[in-house]
Amino acid sequence: MESESPAGLPATAALTTADNPWPLRVLTEKLKIHIENSPMTWVEGQLLEANVRNGHAYLTLRDVDVDNSFSVTVWSSVMRKLDATPEVGSRVVARVKPSFYAKTGRLSLNATDLRPVGLGELLLRLERLRQALGAEGLFNVEHKRRLPVLPGTIGLITGRNSDAEKDVVRNATLRWPAVKFRIINTAVQGVDAVAQVTAALRELDQDPAVEVIVIARGGGALEDLLPFSNEDLVRAVFAASTPVVSAIGHEADRPILDDVADLRASTPTDAAKRIVPDLTEEFAGLQMSRQRLDRAISNLLTREAQVISALRQRPVLANPHTMIASRAEDLQRWRERATALIRHRVQRAGDEIAHLSAQVRALSPQQTLDRGYSVTQLADGSVVRAAEALTGGEQLRIRVASGKLTATVDQIFPTEQANENV
Repeated sequence: MESESPAGLPATAALTTADNPWPLRVLTEKLKIHIENSPMTWVEGQLLEANVRNGHAYLTLRDVDVDNSFSVTVWSSVMRKLDATPEVGSRVVARVKPSFYAKTGRLSLNATDLRPVGLGELLLRLERLRQALGAEGLFNVEHKRRLPVLPGTIGLITGRNSDAEKDVVRNATLRWPAVKFRIINTAVQGVDAVAQVTAALRELDQDPAVEVIVIARGGGALEDLLPFSNEDLVRAVFAASTPVVSAIGHEADRPILDDVADLRASTPTDAAKRIVPDLTEEFAGLQMSRQRLDRAISNLLTREAQVISALRQRPVLANPHTMIASRAEDLQRWRERATALIRHRVQRAGDEIAHLSAQVRALSPQQTLDRGYSVTQLADGSVVRAAEALTGGEQLRIRVASGKLTATVDQIFPTEQANENV
């Protein structure tokens, strides 16, 4: 319920003017009423300060991800109900209500309940976040990018002068002396870690010379590694276009960053071994490859020489004329056979022609004339076939086997008489 303004004063702040202002007490009273009408709220944070005096606790509660803090008062009536006294550095959840001290204009929070966040609760929250991000596909294998075989420049995000930085740089240099680093030192725990690591990641991701990014930190308690399970950082790693290697803590430590990174290294030392090849091993591999190649070429030449020797010992190559002579003999046989076949065929064809000629001659009219017969024709050339068709004194031409002669019809014999005379 809002307080009423004294008579003659503006009813609301919007109605105040330079000529008709509110007294400061009116503003503070109205702010106090408005703020203290806020509902109870559960908040989470980390205790930066914890002073207990006369049974009351005066705390400073800071956000776990960003640099925001607030004063919290826990009255003695509430303190007596708590299981443990608040300690600096602990992570807690508190049920608070805003409180405004009008005399000094100081805003604080009054806690009616305060509970420490245990390890089990933290692990449960991380698991829920891990499952939620996994359901979105941030951990899918198809999103993992392959690391370059030999990166030109390695981006390294780690704490200043940390053992993790020394392990990565030393081991990578021992394996490949020419390796280059671009190192950005950031906070790797505490409230500033997420913002600084995310900013460094984006800076390295925009550098075209950087081909792989390593985020490294040594081991620590679960609370120390919580920044590497922060959702904002995890999504930034997923959105990066440069392959990211996670090298956080020891083998047993597994922040959510390990799941979204393109490669998880168990330790910073392991990361160094996996991002660059070992020069000694590469030279040994080259030497072994050369030896295998030499043996392979030598074996190939030996086999081919044996094949050539075997071919030269074959009869066809030992005495090449043998093949030519055998082919010449085959060709001679084929020529003789062809000649015989042609001769035989010609002879048979000659016999057939002679037989046909005899048949033709046997059917020839000349053959008939040769047997003593003759052909009688009239003057017009027509053949006389019947004696009754002739007349006396008619001129005839007679053809015999050899030559021709003429005759005159003197006497005609009918067919009956001619048969009798015959």
